[in-house]
This record gives sequence, C-alpha cells and structure tokens, in this order.
Amino acid sequence: MQIISYNVNGIRAALNKGFLDWLKAASPDVLCLQETKARPEQLDLSVFENAGYPYHYWFSAQKKGYSSVAILCKEKPKNVAYGTGIDYMDFEGRNLRVDFDNVSVMSLYLPSGTNPARLEYKFTYMDDFQSYITNLKKEIPNLVICGDYNICHEAIDIHDPVRNAKVSGFLPEERTWLDGFIQSGFVDSFRHINKEPHQYSWWSYRANSRANNKGWRIDYAMVSEPLKNNIERAFILPQAVHSDHCPVGVTLAI
Repeated sequence: MQIISYNVNGIRAALNKGFLDWLKAASPDVLCLQETKARPEQLDLSVFENAGYPYHYWFSAQKKGYSSVAILCKEKPKNVAYGTGIDYMDFEGRNLRVDFDNVSVMSLYLPSGTNPARLEYKFTYMDDFQSYITNLKKEIPNLVICGDYNICHEAIDIHDPVRNAKVSGFLPEERTWLDGFIQSGFVDSFRHINKEPHQYSWWSYRANSRANNKGWRIDYAMVSEPLKNNIERAFILPQAVHSDHCPVGVTLAI
C-alpha cells in the first residue's frame, strides 16, 4: 500500500496547476490532503473519480475557505471517521481517518503558531491530540498519521536551525512534543529510511526559498510501531510544485 500526503494550500488552486496529471502519474492507493480550503460542493468531484479515486472523503472547516482535509482512496474503506469528536478541533476540519482491514490512515493538519493566540491554541491542540491518539491506538494499533504537523523535529529538518530557533515550527517546546509523540509509539518513516540532510517538504514563497532549497520538513508519514517492519519505502517528492509544500509518502507491505 502506497500512501501519499500533500498539503495542497488550496485544492482549487492546485487543480489549476496540473494537480490531476500529477495524481494520475503518482497513483497512490491512498492520498491524504491538507489545507484543501474548499467544501465538496465547491468542487467537481467527478475529476477525482475519473482519475481513479471513486472513494473520496472531505472534512471541511466551519469557516469557508479555511483549513480542511480530505482523503482519496482507490479501494473502499470499511469505516470513515470525521474529526476527533473534540469540538474545537473539528470546527477547523483538521482530522479525517479511513479504516481498512489491516491499517487505518489519518489525514492531519496540525495548527500553525502564527501569533501568540494561535500558538497557545496549537499547544492545547497538540496535548489533546496526543491524548486522543493514545486512546485510539488501543482500539486501532495499526495506524498511519499523515499530514502537515507544522513542526520540524530536528536541526537536520530545517535549513537554518540557529536563526529559526525562536520561530514557531521549530520552538523547543514544539520539538519536545514531537519527541514525545514519536516515543509514544510512532516511527518517522522518512527518517527511518533516509538520514540525509537538506530534505524538506515546505518552502516559503519569499526570497526564492524553494529554488535555493531553504526549506523545512514539517510534513510526515508517522507509522505506528506495530507497522515498523512493514515500511518498504519512504519518500519526499519535491518535483511536485502545486503548493508551497510538496508531497511525502510511505509504502507499506500490507
């Protein structure tokens, strides 16, 4: 099973930049999308079905044009879970999960801490999300949580760790939380396979950052420990340029 995660920074904008051609070429079994910024009724959903994804699920924020996640599947899941059941999380449309017989896949869009109020919100979200996942793993041990975590884990995951040490996304408290999340029973699939530096999934639109590869690795395919030995491949696809992010993915022997 190949799973790809992609923060598209607006699915309608991505569609105008050739997203469907990329999707047909990449052809993952499951595609997790974040920051779709659209409700399904605003889209021609047949284009995804014609691309080979008859099963598609959308979880939108209450605020129009904001946040929102989706999952596209080639095969029909046995269950779809919209949100976490925690009101303030679900109001922003940040969690969506599909369950198959041997694995469950979640699309996650963790908040960014763009200002002090949102940073406080982010920390609350992270703590509540950790508790939610700790309980969920008791029911569903084979879990893959893909998405935009809005956190670089280690210095190797950011182009300038010194200058960004006090910037949200690389704050010590955020990195400590991600440490704890991984230690609670997850594998960063990309770092499990690839130890090389200068591998990023997001670049600012400013200062020609992408061309100069001045990026951050904030998108992950986190695989629960019981699936660790099933990881065959993990990858980043920087050639895909429909967003300020690029896709990340993992292939599991399922």
